[in-house]
Amino acid sequence: MTMTDRLSFLAAPLARDAGVPLRVQVHSRILDGIRTGALTPGSMIPTETEIGRLLGVSRTVVREALMLLDEDGFIVSRRGIGRFVADAVPEAGLERLRPLEDLLSMPGSVLELRRTQGELQETTSTYIAEELAIPADSAAWFFETVVLRDGQPIALSQEHLPADAPVASLSAGETALSALLDRLGSGVVRFTAGLLGESRAAPLDADPGEPVLIVTQTAKLDGRPIYLAKHMLRAGAGQLSVRQPGQ
Repeated sequence: MTMTDRLSFLAAPLARDAGVPLRVQVHSRILDGIRTGALTPGSMIPTETEIGRLLGVSRTVVREALMLLDEDGFIVSRRGIGRFVADAVPEAGLERLRPLEDLLSMPGSVLELRRTQGELQETTSTYIAEELAIPADSAAWFFETVVLRDGQPIALSQEHLPADAPVASLSAGETALSALLDRLGSGVVRFTAGLLGESRAAPLDADPGEPVLIVTQTAKLDGRPIYLAKHMLRAGAGQLSVRQPGQ
């Protein structure tokens, strides 16, 4: 592929009246080039001057867009050499239901699931009962799993399911969502910043005051709520992406 072919995705002019900042448009254009393979993993990114000339924007605008791509893990900077497409580009993540072990896996790293709890227990939380549409005092499955990458604990997963959910034979090497995935319908994911707290810090051997990203997942089976999970992601867990197509 010639350099002209590689840069063809930059040829179309940017919209100047779309109400979208130029740096965001440049970011999207370059990201499309990475996603479509016009810029392959490990290949060098055109210079700020080249990109600016092709798109008709200033180097400052290009620099801001490239900083965002670097921050998001799509490109890497090598001092004195230039910028390159990352060897492992972050995948589209939460556009569909995916188990936590799939979301956190990385090429060249070993991901391990360590089950710390897995049992039927009385539901004492009104929130859990409401999310699963079960009586507050009924039994429900609770699975707690530590996720380790290359031996380092990076996340804690706590999953809740109704007592009749088909997970009694769940293996230690998978989350409940992984076992149910083929049967589930719609799902919802929510993000919250928080702290680990005493009970969640213990399985991770971490400080209870450590800040984490809390990812809450819910899903239905045949229109019935059947899955609730809270995943506590530590700073080393990496990135989760959600695509947001334009209107």
